[in-house]
Amino acid sequence: MPAAGPGPLDGLRVIDFSRVLAGPHCGRALADLGADVIKVEPPEGDLSRFIGPRSASMSRYHAQQNAGKRNISLDLAHPEARRLLLDLCDTADVVLENFRPGVMDRLGLGFADVSGRNPRVVYGSISGYGQDGPWAQRRAYAVVVHAEAGLTAGIVERGGAPRNDGFSHADVYAGLEACIGILAALHQRSVTGVGQHVDVAMASALLSVNEHVAIDLSGGSRGPGPRIYTMRDGTMVTTAADVVVHGTFELFCAAMDRSDLLADDRFAAVRDRNQNVEALQEIVQSWVSSFETFDELEAALATVKMPVGLVRSVNDLVETPWAVHRGAVTDVSDRAGGTITVPSSPWQFSAADAGVRRDPCWRGEHNREVLAELGLDDAAMDRLEAEGVLSSRPPAG
Repeated sequence: MPAAGPGPLDGLRVIDFSRVLAGPHCGRALADLGADVIKVEPPEGDLSRFIGPRSASMSRYHAQQNAGKRNISLDLAHPEARRLLLDLCDTADVVLENFRPGVMDRLGLGFADVSGRNPRVVYGSISGYGQDGPWAQRRAYAVVVHAEAGLTAGIVERGGAPRNDGFSHADVYAGLEACIGILAALHQRSVTGVGQHVDVAMASALLSVNEHVAIDLSGGSRGPGPRIYTMRDGTMVTTAADVVVHGTFELFCAAMDRSDLLADDRFAAVRDRNQNVEALQEIVQSWVSSFETFDELEAALATVKMPVGLVRSVNDLVETPWAVHRGAVTDVSDRAGGTITVPSSPWQFSAADAGVRRDPCWRGEHNREVLAELGLDDAAMDRLEAEGVLSSRPPAG
């Protein structure tokens, strides 16, 4: 269900210049938390609007990252558009962007430009490698940053074929880290009265969320990690830990009622288990295959307090009693009579409401509403539309 009550960030205004994923994901989080997020989109449209599949004329990908925001569309080639956006930034608590370093400065909308007029503003910038330094001007999309920051190598080192990950971890993590930094800066502003620039690098975000960095830097080995097992009917499951690890091996032996394995020289120590890992995995796989149902397997592993999970698709997950109870997904309008299902807010508060607050917008939908809040009248907006400063694209049909 859409959020109805006030959110923790009610009363905050965010001007979101970002596009595609990292910045929009951050902006969606702030909107879910109750902020008034105004997305600024160029006449050619955010690239994410052209990612399929679509529902009517709405990109499902775009809808997921931008539901809850208002939308204005201005052509920054016009000096008057930049002046209007500076006026809008004067009203902002937060400005968010994810262009390459220097782009916003060249447009006259950089941190110095905005904070010179609005010293309370918290200005969040997301880039591949940070706002300065030797890699600042490198072009960066998630798959490239995965390669540079060790994620791709980690897949190969743990037994995977050389490949790129299909999920844009660098973008999403950078967006969440930016959200954390922005909230921290807002708290500091409540004490000092002054905003600041929050600089988040996608590569830094990946290092921050990589729990294996200290092991890698020490030259240690992570091991292959938890395995996938197959039940009798072909259902795939995974346990929470690698069977060769000290402590976990003993738990498996207890769950399987195989105390004899504790005295087997092949499995006496971690080193021995690693040398004989295929034989050990065959024993575990045979035991897993003996179960008729997942519930029975989960109950058996629960006796030793070991988590186990089904390998589900997203479609499978959202139909579970957990997802229904949690409200894990919600429907938003595709603006043409249909709906798009998107993730709900992950936060549930005891004294506030979080979640999607409005349907995804068409480009320029709130041009007149937002600019009227700056004091422009209909005649002024008619002129701006005629001159191409403002643009919009209502849904087809």
